[in-house]
Amino acid sequence: MFAKDGAARPVEVPAAPSFREATRLWTKIGLLSFGGPAGQIALMYKELVEERRWIGEERFLHALNYCMLLPGPEAQQLAIYIGWLLHRTAGGLVAGTLFVLPGALVMLGLSSFYMLYNDVPVVEALFFGVKAAVLAVVVEAVIRIGKRALKNRAMIVIAVAAFLAIYAGKLPFPLIVLAAAFIGWIGNRFAPGLFSGSAHGNGSAAADISGVVDLMFERGELGHTMPTRWHAVRTTAIWLPVWLGPVALIAALAGPTSVWAQLGGFFSLMAVVTFGGAYAVLAYVAQAAVTSFGWLSAGQMVDGLGLAETTPGPLILVLQFVGFAAAYRHAGAISPLLAGSLGSALTLWVTFVPCFFWIFLGAPYIEQLRQNKALAAALGAITAAVVGVIMNLALWFALHVVFGKVASVGWGVEVPVLSSLDWRAALLSAAAMVAMFRLKAGMLPTLAGSALAGLALLAL
Repeated sequence: MFAKDGAARPVEVPAAPSFREATRLWTKIGLLSFGGPAGQIALMYKELVEERRWIGEERFLHALNYCMLLPGPEAQQLAIYIGWLLHRTAGGLVAGTLFVLPGALVMLGLSSFYMLYNDVPVVEALFFGVKAAVLAVVVEAVIRIGKRALKNRAMIVIAVAAFLAIYAGKLPFPLIVLAAAFIGWIGNRFAPGLFSGSAHGNGSAAADISGVVDLMFERGELGHTMPTRWHAVRTTAIWLPVWLGPVALIAALAGPTSVWAQLGGFFSLMAVVTFGGAYAVLAYVAQAAVTSFGWLSAGQMVDGLGLAETTPGPLILVLQFVGFAAAYRHAGAISPLLAGSLGSALTLWVTFVPCFFWIFLGAPYIEQLRQNKALAAALGAITAAVVGVIMNLALWFALHVVFGKVASVGWGVEVPVLSSLDWRAALLSAAAMVAMFRLKAGMLPTLAGSALAGLALLAL
């Protein structure tokens, strides 16, 4: 903005938002956060950077890059981070909770409805169509992430190796993540150009306009962002018991082999290794939940992902459905709905509480983490491995959506029984891919159209 004499005038920055104002905005974002992490991050950018100028673009991208280094849903972690900047720990708690809460309540209702009425023909037909669309969504995720991550032959080799490791070798997802990180770390020493981390913002962006947070930094009003000598020890001493205390208590009360102990332990592990987003971890979760634990069927797993795609909030809310289904089917002496609700709550707790821990622990050290080239190289290799893991997820879904039966041919490799091909599912999946890839239809319209088409096809 310029005066008549041509002198530049600073852009007026609004006053710092009150805690109540911030709470209203986080509620709005939680209710409207459809479209996966890309849509959620875009929504926060629009509301926080462009419209309200609570935070400048450079600092927003700086926070996002840090969140991309962490396991778990990066969009929720970004909300926690910005809420923490504005209003300390209480602000981070409110921002992160409201980002998840609306979707979690919707998912709880959908999970209950699904378990009670899935056998009703109309509901079964609707989910038949949703499954076909989910396959298209996962294939689209492989293509989208692959374009960003597979920048050279080294990354392609890592992706293929990861696919073979989880598909044929049945290696656990955490081991694949650790192996990829080690390869990236070592590779950075010998060929750093091949293992550079992928960027999630670029340095060529337009000149940054300072926001409320930036000016608060300049005035020295954000002392809580400076790490103290005992910061890491104190944060760990508080948040590890908050996260794992309920898991230990449930294991002690219900027994280490109970479904409650299994849910708490398994999803606590997933919270540590979920690099690359929900699609990456789902490949491992689907195999473990269906094959190892027997919590639900392959078809139900696909249905759960379809439900998660239709709700606001992080896609990782599909784990809430898995927790509900597992406890519902192993309710014991209590009501199945009550057991499912408790299993859902436990899964939510061990999935999202660690996100608060990661942010409150590491945010003060963000600059050190961002400038670590070896860490960036490890992240680049992990992202490439994630592509291979998601390829496995797409293949797993295709086998269980398009074919009624699969057979094992040794080494854990599954192949379809060709005579069990469901032409209706194949047709719906192909139509969903055309809608998304060629017609550029959105995810929600594709899911809705596939559900209605499934109802019409099964009526025939």
